[in-house]
Amino acid sequence: MSVWSTLSDSSFLEMLDTVLSKCDASYCCCGCCAALRPRYKRLVDNIFPVNPEDGLVRSNMDKLTFYSMSSPEKLDRIGEYLAQRVSRDIYRHRNPMVIIAMEAMDQLLLACHAQSLNLFVESFLKTVQKLLETTEPALQILASQSFVKFANIEEDTPSYHRRYDFFVSKFASLCHSNHPEVDVLNSLRLAGLRGIQGVVRKTVSDDLVENIWEPVHMDKIVPSLLYNMQHARPRRISNDGNNPNGHPEEQTDSENGARNIDPSSLAENCLRELVGRASFGNIRSVIKPVFKHLDLHELWVPNDFAIYTFRVIMYSIQVQYSYAVVENLMMHLDTSSRSRAKVRTSMANVLAKIISIAAGESVGPSVLEIVNSLLKHLKQSIMSAIPIDDAEAIIDEKQFQESLISALAEFAYHLPDYQKIEIMMFIIGRTPVAGEFDPNNVPAETLLQHMLLKCLLKVSYKYQSTNFSTSLPLTFLDPLLRTSLGQDAYVRVLVQEILHCLLDRHENRLKLKKPCIDICGLNLVFDKCSRADSLFYKNHGSRILVNLSESLDLTNVTRENIEAIYCTAALVCVELATDEMLVDILRWALAVQDVALTNTMLHPTNRLSLHVVALSIFILASHTMNVATLIEYSAQVVAARTGKAPLLLRFHEGAAEELQQDGILAECLLDFNTIADCMKEAGKDIMGMIPLQGPFNANQRYSWADSSLHQPSSFTDLSNINLDGAESNTSSPGVTRRYAEEEVTFEALKKVLAEPAESRREAEYEKRQIICEKFRNTPFQQLVASSSKGDVLNDTLNQILTRISIMPCQPELTAVQPNNQSLPLYGNNFPDLFVY
Repeated sequence: MSVWSTLSDSSFLEMLDTVLSKCDASYCCCGCCAALRPRYKRLVDNIFPVNPEDGLVRSNMDKLTFYSMSSPEKLDRIGEYLAQRVSRDIYRHRNPMVIIAMEAMDQLLLACHAQSLNLFVESFLKTVQKLLETTEPALQILASQSFVKFANIEEDTPSYHRRYDFFVSKFASLCHSNHPEVDVLNSLRLAGLRGIQGVVRKTVSDDLVENIWEPVHMDKIVPSLLYNMQHARPRRISNDGNNPNGHPEEQTDSENGARNIDPSSLAENCLRELVGRASFGNIRSVIKPVFKHLDLHELWVPNDFAIYTFRVIMYSIQVQYSYAVVENLMMHLDTSSRSRAKVRTSMANVLAKIISIAAGESVGPSVLEIVNSLLKHLKQSIMSAIPIDDAEAIIDEKQFQESLISALAEFAYHLPDYQKIEIMMFIIGRTPVAGEFDPNNVPAETLLQHMLLKCLLKVSYKYQSTNFSTSLPLTFLDPLLRTSLGQDAYVRVLVQEILHCLLDRHENRLKLKKPCIDICGLNLVFDKCSRADSLFYKNHGSRILVNLSESLDLTNVTRENIEAIYCTAALVCVELATDEMLVDILRWALAVQDVALTNTMLHPTNRLSLHVVALSIFILASHTMNVATLIEYSAQVVAARTGKAPLLLRFHEGAAEELQQDGILAECLLDFNTIADCMKEAGKDIMGMIPLQGPFNANQRYSWADSSLHQPSSFTDLSNINLDGAESNTSSPGVTRRYAEEEVTFEALKKVLAEPAESRREAEYEKRQIICEKFRNTPFQQLVASSSKGDVLNDTLNQILTRISIMPCQPELTAVQPNNQSLPLYGNNFPDLFVY
């Protein structure tokens, strides 16, 4: 009997199972066992060569690929079997066989796109995870390469249960590798960076998979990228400002010319890709780890790396979200209010570097929010209590304040003009009104006023004025002029410089910075005054000149104030060249000269400077309006001063006390009558030419022609007062307004039409002169007697009252007996000139 017959059926089955189980082992080479194994296992085993150095068997790999595509339901088993082989080879340190198995898995991933690929992917990711858990750099790099290939595959169906927590942590740890060999260290860091890049690409494209924007992931990804960027070559960071678009430089190996990207360049590319894929709601998740990294590693001072990083972020983020980075930086500055001043200064400098990028996309409330936040930090810095003896802390705080001002200026520079006006109005509204100024004890409110006006000046530098009605609206001009009359001389200089920037449209302010009598040598540029500019001057021009005159009359006026005021008046003269301006500016020059002659409270040097200002503005107005008679007269005054008073031609620091105001000859001064004759000879209207000496009253009406009827000057000149239209008599009882009685006939109308306008003007002037001479030389009683004429209405009222008092139908009323000795109150008529 044979052996087979002696065995029971159960024993045979147990032996068969034992043999087959041992045939699964790779060391089993018996042909009978191989024939009994599943086909997918035989195909997998056939791709491995006998000698590992021969590499993957290509022909058998093609068979395995064809089988996988023909039977996609076997993919999960193929992947599981490959994962088992890789685990066994890793345990036995058979690295060549591991490399062959990973190459096979990579090819299967790229070739198969069936729905069952998800099951194969699970085995693949387990294999990659095992490779990453090893301590051998070669296997870790191999795992990163395989994961990048997997990340580039677009799957047909997403896997909702798949998680990448382990891969994020492991790749982040590779980015921080500190291997002693430089080449291996760079390779490991590059592998970690590529792995992070693959995780980001795999997760951000599908909202249904794991949210990579969670803080638990970003706190690992972003610091890993910054850590590698931080170790970039110093030249790369320092030259970032020369690369406006912030694109990474291409680096090539000098030996073979092949592309060789170092970890810093790859980290920058990864950060660009990460920020570029971030939506508005995820920006905070990316930016917050950046702040934390810079704080923990103390990279704000110096701030080269911080500027480099935020430039990369600003040029990579979607343009409509760029202002969100600025807002987050402002919020971090809020939370760092107790940090050292140098740290806050570095943050402000970073803000100044990047804020211009976000300015183009800031609209609506976001503009004022950023400005308001900057002003708030400025105010907090000024109001902070700093020990006076700590000089270094004071210097650091001043640098921080200057950095905030620069940031605001850069932000405003890239905004449209209408938003710049809104910013300037917002700043002037926040500017406090300082009280009495004490140079020895400057309060915080005064310092805040200085800083806010500096901010306003910085913004005005960036503004290009086109229409004065838009540049200087009333809501902005009013507080600006009020601030220009403060007690602080430095504040007044700042306000005048702001006006220079807003009034100058042809870059003339540098040429007109100091008074000059040689106007032709300045090469001024100006255009014909438009209708809109003429209307602006009619509404606000004279008010500006009144404000300038009041500023000159302040006791603490300085040379800088006088030069700034002259520049403002000169710009008004050049930019608003109208006939009305000519009359006003000439009267203003006469008023400035009168201040120099009469105000003894001013320093002698300042009084001398006012004479120079009066002559310079007179010459400028004459040339601007091209009035030949005034140009000739100004030349005569200059010649007279050259020979007899040379100190009145230009500013002098010393020798001002040598010149006595009373000793100045009349020919060296501007004369009103001569100016009026020159204007009359040139055919200019001189209706408003009334010399107002002394300081202008703040309550003065802004129409120069009307103001002469209501505001007294230092001496009375009635040459142009219109007595026929005095309005004071309308409020007096018993006195009615009388108008000139003229016979209106056809001949009179014909005469008016035929008579030249100049003749009528001369006749009216002569009539006014006669009336003025009468009231100057005639005694007061005679004027009263000549002006007290019978009033028809008054006589009629007296007759009515008399009749009512003697009517018999009114017995209860007492008869009124007229008293010839005493007239009633309404019966005494006063001349119109003396009724108030």
